Amino acid sequence: MWYFSWILGLGLACAFGVINAMWLELEEYSEEK
Repeated sequence: MWYFSWILGLGLACAFGVINAMWLELEEYSEEK
């Protein structure tokens, strides 16, 4: 079942990257106002 943990880790990494990008965009947007 090593592939299950590998896919889970990959999904978490992708989700973290998306959330981090969204957070950075929101931070830049709030600074402009």
